Amino acid sequence: MTPRTEESAAPSLEERVTGALVGAAVGDALGGPVEGYSPAQILERHAGRVHGVVGPWHGDAWRTARPLAPYHKGDGHVTDDTLMTHALVRVYAQVRDHLDAYAVADHLVPDLMTTPRWIPELEAEALPLHRIFLAEKWLVTRLHYGHADPREAGVGNIVNCGAAMYVAPVGLVNAANPPAAYAEALDVAGAHQSSYGREAAGVLAAAVAAAATPGATPDSVVSACLALAKDGTREAIEKVCEAASRHTDFESALVPLREAVAPYDTVGPDYRSPSLGARRPSRLHAIEELPVALGMVVVAAGDYRHAVLGAVNYGRDCDSIATMAGAVTGALGSPVPETWAKQVSEASRLDLWEPAATLTAVTREIFERDVRRRRTHEAAFATLGGPGCSD
Repeated sequence: MTPRTEESAAPSLEERVTGALVGAAVGDALGGPVEGYSPAQILERHAGRVHGVVGPWHGDAWRTARPLAPYHKGDGHVTDDTLMTHALVRVYAQVRDHLDAYAVADHLVPDLMTTPRWIPELEAEALPLHRIFLAEKWLVTRLHYGHADPREAGVGNIVNCGAAMYVAPVGLVNAANPPAAYAEALDVAGAHQSSYGREAAGVLAAAVAAAATPGATPDSVVSACLALAKDGTREAIEKVCEAASRHTDFESALVPLREAVAPYDTVGPDYRSPSLGARRPSRLHAIEELPVALGMVVVAAGDYRHAVLGAVNYGRDCDSIATMAGAVTGALGSPVPETWAKQVSEASRLDLWEPAATLTAVTREIFERDVRRRRTHEAAFATLGGPGCSD
């Protein structure tokens, strides 16, 4: 199904938040088992393209097969992208206001370190810290053990999509306000990433906020991103989305989108063997995942299923690409297939809808608080002789 037309009822805030968060989790689960492989390898392994939930790449040997062991990727299991997204929602539920880098240090890091949770890929209850990737463990190293200034703690980390992959909640809290989402995400991501990794987090949050705007389209989302993005990130989005605009099916777009993003990607053609210049700070480069996710949204004309399957079959870091594409199309109002959502929820033993209900309530509270703050400022400014004052 495609996003609702202007003639039909526009999706509500609750529907957009639910679509984005459930959509991101489902995209994550679909992409997990083929992460790190090329479109050609995926085609050969599955005797065709992936069209839904599939099993582990190595079948029953997932427990020992390298380089994935001991993670059970596949069969509808979400990865660390979703674990981190849900953790950020819990932080919003605690703070019940806009977040900054200090909120990451004060709330997100303790959540990762101290509270055991069900980890689908481990099929066990464990601390989230034991599952997250090295770039996310950096949060604990720098903030808990290194006592770094949270606003600068991301400096020195490998520059990757680690912050962007779970920042969709920031876009939803700032629904219909991309500049505010961008600014808040940059602050939050400062504790985790620097350079174009931090920039990607800001732009992905802006994309989700733009998608949650009534009447939004893939083109309006991309325009909002280009209005805010800087340096290589902006150029990569522009080039990839320009290439995407010439395609209406993901199969024909797989190679052109990779070719368009390649000059900005530092990892190189072999995803599992990054170049020596990979993931270092630069104003000339961009993470691969964000531009490709937006490109797939354009190819799919905003359709959730088409965009996510395009992201999954693109390969490479496709769980994160599908997470981002799923968040944007879900926020646009394109329905997440119920069968996929049910499969992923049951397989992962996670309630995918509870975080959305929580974030919707918190978003309403934050908006009401923002209105009160704005009115207080307006009154003060009027007293100073600004607009609205009486002569």
